[in-house]
Amino acid sequence: MIFERSLQRELTYTATAVFAVLLTIMLTTMMIRIVGFAATGEVDPRDVLVLIALQVIGYLAVILIVTLFVSILFVLTRWYRDSEMVVWLSSGLSLTRFIRPVGVFATPIVVLIAICAFFAWPWSNQQSKLLRERFQQRDDVSLLAPGQFRESSVNHRVFFVEKMSPNQKHVENVFLTSTENDKVSVTVSSQGHVEIEPNGDRFIVLENGRRYDGTPGALDYHVMEFLRYGVKLESQQLISIPTASTMSTLTLIQQPTRLNQGELAWRIGLPLIAINLFLLAIPLSYQNPRRNRAINLVFAVLIYLTYSNLLNVAQNWIAQRKMSFVLGLTFLHVIVALVTVALFWLRVRNRPLLPGNLFRRPAKKEA
Repeated sequence: MIFERSLQRELTYTATAVFAVLLTIMLTTMMIRIVGFAATGEVDPRDVLVLIALQVIGYLAVILIVTLFVSILFVLTRWYRDSEMVVWLSSGLSLTRFIRPVGVFATPIVVLIAICAFFAWPWSNQQSKLLRERFQQRDDVSLLAPGQFRESSVNHRVFFVEKMSPNQKHVENVFLTSTENDKVSVTVSSQGHVEIEPNGDRFIVLENGRRYDGTPGALDYHVMEFLRYGVKLESQQLISIPTASTMSTLTLIQQPTRLNQGELAWRIGLPLIAINLFLLAIPLSYQNPRRNRAINLVFAVLIYLTYSNLLNVAQNWIAQRKMSFVLGLTFLHVIVALVTVALFWLRVRNRPLLPGNLFRRPAKKEA
């Protein structure tokens, strides 16, 4: 029908605009957050763009859910405001007839949300975790940066070099301090280079320098001059332990621990949230042109925030054995589905969703 094609076309245009705005906000937020991590030395600055892209891919399901809900609400609210809905409803169409065209528009988005929740979310978390662990396992040479003090991730060492060759093999004007058993060792050298032994051990060999050993506050410091002094470079070996958020959906099913079941309930809940919200947006979009135009949008924001937070609560309760997996998976979504049916029932019978005098200003009494 004409109204179906018109509705789907306008929904597509609105969803594209809403998605672009939400994606821009997400990119800005992730950029500020991950650049902060890079500034504090938690991630490699060279991996910032990759980590931002992985984070956006991981949260793409959430962005699509908000896009679906907001776009349907915007379009139908405008139709009510411009009296287009009045025309269609007066021509004999029921509000339930809008489920079909809205469902046709929402189906591919819901499928994409399910794909992102079941596959993209764990993959992006796994790749982000891999990049972070690889950066934490770096050796001392990768810490060196000309003109900067860098602390070793393996032991209590602080490096400073004034100059470094492009291949990081030769350094000049080196300062090295280390702490062990309350004793401080300070080493300065005019130059140095990296050597690799046949067994694979790596050393930074300092040349023409001095070493000062002693306890802070004491006067018995030992001073040693050297022509060559080797410092072994070590790397931190970390054991990667998979978490529920990095496991594939199939692995969560095959290993039904409480944490895994909580994560699985959260992933299954995302497409269920999308289905409930796109149906809920149809009766929720009703608007009286003579009343506040933003009230249904305010309720929409509150509904989404409450729904998503309750899903996180259900996930935590399943993981903490406060709720069974089946109950945590179905209880919340069934309640929202019943609320949606109730709202459809009220709107089909032209009954107000809220009391008529809830947002009406009290009349002034005449003197």
